[in-house]
Amino acid sequence: MSHFGIDWLERQEREMEENTSQLLKNLDVKPGMIIADIGAGSGYHSALLSKKVGNGKVYAVDIEPEMIAYLNKRIKQEKLSGIVPVLSKETSVSLPENTVDLVLLVDGYHEFSYPYEMAISMLKALKPGGKLVLVEFRSEDNEVPIKDIHKMSEAQAIKELKAAGFIFDKNIKNLPWQHCMIFIKPTK
Repeated sequence: MSHFGIDWLERQEREMEENTSQLLKNLDVKPGMIIADIGAGSGYHSALLSKKVGNGKVYAVDIEPEMIAYLNKRIKQEKLSGIVPVLSKETSVSLPENTVDLVLLVDGYHEFSYPYEMAISMLKALKPGGKLVLVEFRSEDNEVPIKDIHKMSEAQAIKELKAAGFIFDKNIKNLPWQHCMIFIKPTK
């Protein structure tokens, strides 16, 4: 989503529609964790995560310079700590290898121009045993009021991320409209 969609990302209905409070519980964030919010956009999730990591860090990664500028303003205005905005590339999350405990990717994977390259880049950024939490609108559910082009099936996500080297762990099925799929970086 481009910076023109910031109002949609920050809409009041988002908690009700997506149950972001439940998503945060699903993530099981612990103080001191290093988290990468890929496709961070306006920083909606990054801001929530920064309050949970304590002395940890949240990399708010986005491809748009305008989003990074917005994030920098948000950090100052809301006096948020522990958020590090990162301007990424179409083929790389631009994070150091083996440094991240948890990657969160909300409704963004299906937008990637280079999904395989980005999956490899996320895998490299994760510590061995680290988790990728992929949240995507369910294409299997016709009741989800989102255009099909912005949905993804569990089977497709598993197929693509396994090809990049991830191990599928589970799909936590407690969000109103989205999958919450957990993938693991192998320890070997």
